[in-house]
Amino acid sequence: MPINRLLKQGKINPDEVERLNHAFTFTLKRLHLVDRDDPICEIVARKVIEIDRAGTHDPQEIAVQVAKEFGIPK
Repeated sequence: MPINRLLKQGKINPDEVERLNHAFTFTLKRLHLVDRDDPICEIVARKVIEIDRAGTHDPQEIAVQVAKEFGIPK
């Protein structure tokens, strides 16, 4: 899974890993992405982490913001 590979690169606690995994899963569902080996999933994972670092920590809200940034309406 792309997000786990990215999270291993930094120091992050287990609660954050769980939250970001949830946000990543919600985002993939919102974007209708099924194949986690699809290269777009790494782009999505990076965006999830970026939005979380910017201060949005709710997994559902992160999914909404990622979709919005990719130009996908609610």
